[in-house]
Amino acid sequence: MNFDELTNNRVTLSGQIVTAPVFSHEVYGEGFYEFKLSVLRLSDTADVIPITISERLIQANLLTVGSRISVSGSFRSYNKITENHSKLMLTVFARSIDDYDPELNPNVIELDGFLCKKPMYRTTPFKREICDMLLAVNRAYNKSDYIPCIAWGRNARFVNTLAVGERILLSGRVQSRDYVKTLEDGTEQLRTAYEVSVSHLSTPSSSAEPPIASCAFGVR
Repeated sequence: MNFDELTNNRVTLSGQIVTAPVFSHEVYGEGFYEFKLSVLRLSDTADVIPITISERLIQANLLTVGSRISVSGSFRSYNKITENHSKLMLTVFARSIDDYDPELNPNVIELDGFLCKKPMYRTTPFKREICDMLLAVNRAYNKSDYIPCIAWGRNARFVNTLAVGERILLSGRVQSRDYVKTLEDGTEQLRTAYEVSVSHLSTPSSSAEPPIASCAFGVR
């Protein structure tokens, strides 16, 4: 696979910058920064998504709080040690920054990966069907990104029939979700989770890629 033309993990977001870029980390002498982008839903609520960007793209673009931009890239995961535990972190890794276009769908993601944990199917008190899954998406240099996804209704029932290692192609949107975490000392902490809300998915009859059947969380 030519990873310069990778198509198994594509994201396009359009929205408003709500935090200024701050230094995140350095790889081979290249600095990377993180900021957050507010992306409106049709309901006029917003998903606030973390964006990781190279210093080269920052130098070529004016990224100020309040600016409206479009970002294209991939949805990535990495491990972060917090409170002596390894936590899966998610970010959109920007490959390009473009002018804001109000005519474009502001939140689109396409993934081609492998189911790496048994799906968790459940119903809400209002009988809405939901299925959580973790998708492993191959990346260059034998790395993978581990992306939490959530399917609804008929898609949820379908995902619940799949086996670990099954290849899945899906599209949807990146969403943020606030929740309350109860800590070991009994105190509560407000946190934010990021996941893909699935609108369409399928399983191809054959695949050139070997299935991934275990989850060893990826790094940057």
